[in-house]
Amino acid sequence: MPKAALSQPDSPSLPLSEWNRRRGRRLAITSHPLSQTFSMVFTQHLPTLALVALGASETVVGLQSAFGIADLLRLPTLRAVSVFSKRSILIAGQATALFAALPMLAFPWLLEASQAGSSDAVLIALLSLMGVVAGMRISDTVWFPLLRSYVEADAIGRFFGTLRSGWHLTLIVYYVAASLWLLHDPQGFGPLFAVAWGLGVLRIPLIRRLPERNERTGERIRAREAMALVFRNPLLRRYLTGVGMAAAIRGSVVPFVLVMMRREIGFSDGEILYTTVASFAGGFASLYLAGRAVDLFGPLPLFVMTALGNALLIASLSGVEQASPATLLGLVGFFFAFSALTAGFGVADTHVLFRLTPPEAPARMLVIALTVSAVLGSSAPLLAGVALEHWLSDPETDGLVVYHSFFLIAAAVQGCVFWPLRGFRD
Repeated sequence: MPKAALSQPDSPSLPLSEWNRRRGRRLAITSHPLSQTFSMVFTQHLPTLALVALGASETVVGLQSAFGIADLLRLPTLRAVSVFSKRSILIAGQATALFAALPMLAFPWLLEASQAGSSDAVLIALLSLMGVVAGMRISDTVWFPLLRSYVEADAIGRFFGTLRSGWHLTLIVYYVAASLWLLHDPQGFGPLFAVAWGLGVLRIPLIRRLPERNERTGERIRAREAMALVFRNPLLRRYLTGVGMAAAIRGSVVPFVLVMMRREIGFSDGEILYTTVASFAGGFASLYLAGRAVDLFGPLPLFVMTALGNALLIASLSGVEQASPATLLGLVGFFFAFSALTAGFGVADTHVLFRLTPPEAPARMLVIALTVSAVLGSSAPLLAGVALEHWLSDPETDGLVVYHSFFLIAAAVQGCVFWPLRGFRD
């Protein structure tokens, strides 16, 4: 392609050129494993284990899992989309998250302070993790709108299957190494956070080159007007109900399976990270096939299969009784299957959302829809943590019975997830 053609920016009102769409897809697929490794390591399984090592209660674990409420930051960020480039917002959010993550790199000092009886260590860790989530939510506000301009409607499933397979494979390698490290150095979380932080830094030079379809109009986007746009659409209301329920169950179940394994059953942190490896292996195994399936058959079959399948898997947790190689193998199998089905649900979810979103101005609808579903899902882990801590406060209570009851309730709700989504046949 001539240099002149490459240097000319796309008109604000026109779609990106085919060359720029290909370039955007290539940079997204290349940079996303770096982003997701940093994001997952500072927001998902590893922080839960790190907080337990610092002596955090179930309520604190639930609070950390509820940090998704930071998705509300997408609303003020949405106002900036009409003034600033999406690329600059993406970089600013990433840089904020990297700065907030710095205290977790000093985890050995936090652990030493905790063992000396200080409660400040848990507070510092919580504030750091909360800052990471806030920064990533600012960055994520514009991530989907950027991607929407790179992909055609009939290839959404295949694109996201490929995109998400890449970072799942990267995280499999990371968590295999992390589990071996923790078996060698129990509670040695500091170097693990440091490696993920370095990958987050490496993402910035890549995302600086992302092309974007200009949505800067000079007029600020009003969040309440965008909210009205979403809630006037009955299909989006059904979508948000189903996806919000699924997020609530997923956010509540996963961290407390890990807490149960550590506190009630007695597995080590290194053993528990085998389940994290299984999680990303399950997602990797299913994502590409799920992407092809949703493009060919539509989202409804995936919604039904994954909702009911995960309900059965969650109910099976009520059979976990004691630490043994067979129990660990069974829990590894649970995380593999649960993640495989959840990844399939996520591809179908994204397919529906992108098909409902106008490509010429995607930020309004995408940001509001993602914010509403995340807020619905983020309140559940905190409520679950408070309830579990209350039930476990009685010294005569059998902790495993409490966790088993909790998982059976969650399974019943999970089985209803597909019902609001049953209209999305195509």
